[in-house]
Amino acid sequence: MLVLAAAVSLAVITVKGRTDSTGDRAEDMSEDSYGDENYVSINRFITNDLSSTEQVEALDSYIERFMKRWEIKGGSLAVMKDGRLIYSKGYGWADEEAGIPMSPGNIMRIASLSKLVTATAIMQLCERKVLSLDDKVFGKGGILDCPQFSHIRDRRIKDITVNQLLRHEAGFTMHRGDPLFTTREIMIWEDLDTVPDMDRVIEYALGERLGYTPGYGFRYSNLGYLILTKIVEVCSGMDYEEYCQENILHPAGCYDMHLAHNLYEDKYPNEVRYYETHDSEPVPAFDNSGDTLWRSYGGSNIEGLLGAGAWVASPSEFVRFVASIDGDPAIPDILSAESIRTMTCDPDDPYRPIGWVRAGARSDWSRTGTLAGTSALVKKQADGSIWMFATNTSSWKGSKFTRYIDRMYRTASSRVDSWPEQDLYSVADKG
Repeated sequence: MLVLAAAVSLAVITVKGRTDSTGDRAEDMSEDSYGDENYVSINRFITNDLSSTEQVEALDSYIERFMKRWEIKGGSLAVMKDGRLIYSKGYGWADEEAGIPMSPGNIMRIASLSKLVTATAIMQLCERKVLSLDDKVFGKGGILDCPQFSHIRDRRIKDITVNQLLRHEAGFTMHRGDPLFTTREIMIWEDLDTVPDMDRVIEYALGERLGYTPGYGFRYSNLGYLILTKIVEVCSGMDYEEYCQENILHPAGCYDMHLAHNLYEDKYPNEVRYYETHDSEPVPAFDNSGDTLWRSYGGSNIEGLLGAGAWVASPSEFVRFVASIDGDPAIPDILSAESIRTMTCDPDDPYRPIGWVRAGARSDWSRTGTLAGTSALVKKQADGSIWMFATNTSSWKGSKFTRYIDRMYRTASSRVDSWPEQDLYSVADKG
């Protein structure tokens, strides 16, 4: 019998070891984990019809006008309240060329919302006593004390802690561009014949000077979360994607979240097509091949983002994940109450949470994400509700477009007299 995402039970997985001084991976943690064969995602069953009622017609109309105004090909909204998925709907096109309308079961790149997954994995490993937030990352005795990371230009790098990486306080800046979005340039600068993998990108970054002393500044850093991706692998003894799926996402009831691929022909069966603004132009391919490609399909190395921005998901599943790390008893949490407080309520600085962009004891929690072809915003509101809106189209506003998404949802939701009482997780379960 197939078990759907609505029926969630928490797996207990024992950590059997951690990295040694050579950087070798710990023993495998996967033998007691979930397998994929007995679990089916809600994405296979949920449809637009389930949320097409008179109660939400005004909301739908407003969102459709918003998308038309901003030239958005397709969007998807999910709303969760009191542990129930009360609304989930796709708008516009998932793939206009193929004639596929957007469905709530379509998955799409969620960009930096991926950082919430990575941060949760790190916090879970802390709970399992495999590492601590105060652990040093590089240098003798550090988590990544291994030969490929031994050539460190700036001695301050040896003081970087896990906590500083999580909170974007590790000293990394982008004076030569973001290393995760300058793959082609790194190949040229370093005289590389092949695309640098995660280790090689980190090695390159260690050869640069920090922009400030770790712990004494703040600068948003995708590189920091790439290093955290490596930490997850070293400390768990598992591939990053596999670890997150088996230990974080499956226990949260999310069975259709994966790491993205670069090209359209390699997309997942229910993944959308990505679109850029009407005035976008192709750029040199990230692999320095000489090809000229769209940023969303080969111009940027999306696969190389890994835990910093490479996950694909549907809003319907991602709000379920958020509900599993929010401290609300309506959905069992996959982290302890202490870990959730650490991620969201830093008494010294409530505006530097872990994983989130903003989170505080008395405010909304929010996480944004932007890539070429993608804008996404998820919010846990002060009233306990969780919502997410994601698009498969860029905006000329870039990362600032999520502010307009936030404003759109506040206006659109205010036009709903009463939300449906349904629980779409249960409806899908019956399907």
